[in-house]
Amino acid sequence: MYIAIEGVIGVGKTTLARLLQPRFENAELLLEVFEENPFLSDFYNDRARYAFQTQIFFLLSRYRQQNSTVPAILQSGKHLLADYTFAKDALFARINLHGDELAMYHRVHEALAEKIPQPDLTVYLAASVDTLMARIALRDRPYERTMERAYIAELAAAYDEFFAQTKTPKLLIDANTFDFVRYPEHLRLIENKIRAALGMSPYQPPLLDGD
Repeated sequence: MYIAIEGVIGVGKTTLARLLQPRFENAELLLEVFEENPFLSDFYNDRARYAFQTQIFFLLSRYRQQNSTVPAILQSGKHLLADYTFAKDALFARINLHGDELAMYHRVHEALAEKIPQPDLTVYLAASVDTLMARIALRDRPYERTMERAYIAELAAAYDEFFAQTKTPKLLIDANTFDFVRYPEHLRLIENKIRAALGMSPYQPPLLDGD
């Protein structure tokens, strides 16, 4: 099974993917590589100037990672948990690019997307802008300290619209009410929601000696 975790910046995608991996037997983890983008810090300081460079770098980087890794893992028979989907890149492009730059981006994205395997299930972590801004501030990444609330609100609206319209298998999780880091029972509930959506057996904790 190929499970992808999606959501706006700061919602907890990577954390959830890491926590779920050991709970799915023989599962591999695929994490987005964003620190290598040399334009990212400049983008958050001047979105209009650095948007195209940032988007194209992310698009090609994500394509290279997914095209080389995802098919090999799935062909090996292992489960795969990813903290992003290839489709997410187009959401950001729609907000940050315009005119000829956006048209060129879409042509490249469409050509590359045809070669990328689709997840069996995408888990969408939805959260309010207040929750997202609080979590971004809590993790305190230097290049996110100037993050604009309006930008996060625009991204959240784009994600909501995308998942309301997409026909691909999806599972909506309200990240405002689930704290899967502090409460193991919340993590277990999310895991069993995923298992149910995929037609898998519910998680059963191992029996202790003497039980």
